Amino acid sequence: MKSINKNYKNIPGWGLDIDPENEPTYPIKNYTGDDHNRINYERSPQQPLTVEILLSTERPGPTAVFGTSVPPSGLSGAIRRYAFKHSEDRYRHWIPLILADRINVFEGLIDDIKNGHLPNLIKERGLAVEWKHNRAAVLKKAVFAALVGAALWASCKKRK
Repeated sequence: MKSINKNYKNIPGWGLDIDPENEPTYPIKNYTGDDHNRINYERSPQQPLTVEILLSTERPGPTAVFGTSVPPSGLSGAIRRYAFKHSEDRYRHWIPLILADRINVFEGLIDDIKNGHLPNLIKERGLAVEWKHNRAAVLKKAVFAALVGAALWASCKKRK
């Protein structure tokens, strides 16, 4: 095994930030001296836990502040609960979260229709503006959607 260098002063660049006169951000930063007081930082009071909060496996508890407007629910919530059982450095965490976001869009549409609000998908998806400024892209999307729809219809008809 290599011997560990106990004399840190021999390491190139060691202690570069010790001299306050040699501050790399000097011309830009307004140095007030408070930078070294961050040791005495007081944590913000914990926001009350009024809804289900999904916690990361890497952190021991909830952050001081978090969103409560859309707690996990339905199929997307179940997928999110599964994702948060896994570490953030795994695809098993991130891919399900992306899937849950997509499913949540459809759950929102169903919820809107259930509550008597018919969503205007053309405006909400920005298709009217895209038609005005980028017709080629809209036509390309429409042709692709028609081809996929025809393929699905043919597949279903073939099975019967």
